Amino acid sequence: MNRIYKAIGTSKQNLHQRLNRDLNQLEEKEQLIGIIRQVREDHPSMGFRALYQKLCPQTMGRDRFYTWYREQGLTIRPKKNWRRTTDSSGVIRFNNLIDKIELNGVNQVWVSDITYYDIGDKFYYLTFVMDQYSRKIKGFHASRSLRTEETTIPALKMAMKYLTPGQKPIIHSDGGGQYYSKSFLDLTQNRLVNSMGESAYENPHAERLNGTIKNAYLRHYDPQSFEALQKQLARAVEMYNDGKPHEGLNGLTPKQFEIRIKRPKINV
Repeated sequence: MNRIYKAIGTSKQNLHQRLNRDLNQLEEKEQLIGIIRQVREDHPSMGFRALYQKLCPQTMGRDRFYTWYREQGLTIRPKKNWRRTTDSSGVIRFNNLIDKIELNGVNQVWVSDITYYDIGDKFYYLTFVMDQYSRKIKGFHASRSLRTEETTIPALKMAMKYLTPGQKPIIHSDGGGQYYSKSFLDLTQNRLVNSMGESAYENPHAERLNGTIKNAYLRHYDPQSFEALQKQLARAVEMYNDGKPHEGLNGLTPKQFEIRIKRPKINV
């Protein structure tokens, strides 16, 4: 192998570093599609310059970001269809396993998504893992970047503390890069079952949760720094899990619901 590396004018270390950079860029591009879709719902006319300033992509400079932005058809036009990244090499997709599933307990299906939260001229990112049956948020994290190690990994590790021996929930997402990265798949291997939708419309519970936490809690708490966002996010999750009755849970909070379903004869 050393002869091969020498023949192509590189080293094993340099080659692996380049492959990791390419994979990280692909993962970020995949997730940025979803984030920009969310931003455009709130800010329909936000253009390239403002998006670049707020998103601060870690794997692309301004010119490369603009080229990719145009290639994806993200320039401001009256479009309804969102295209995925055109270069899908290395992208892993899983079947949608929850489309017709019938739930009867907790820790069977978890839904997860990443959303943005803006403070001043910066975007920060919020990751949630929610139990679809009880609506309880079991994992969450605020981050400065879209890197897998700062988004899905810490949120999922928090959620996995709720598992008991023998439980192996489905983890469902809309297929962003942070849900098929090597570090994420290493964490889920033999412990969870991966599931993906083709779009956000196949992950509606997670989408609704994003809006609820941002608009019903964080906008009112009004954090003015990243540190304040971390603190107020934890507060919002606590209020959602243990202070907000859900009509779909017979007027119980998610925490109350999970306690009650451990007892016999609960009508759901």
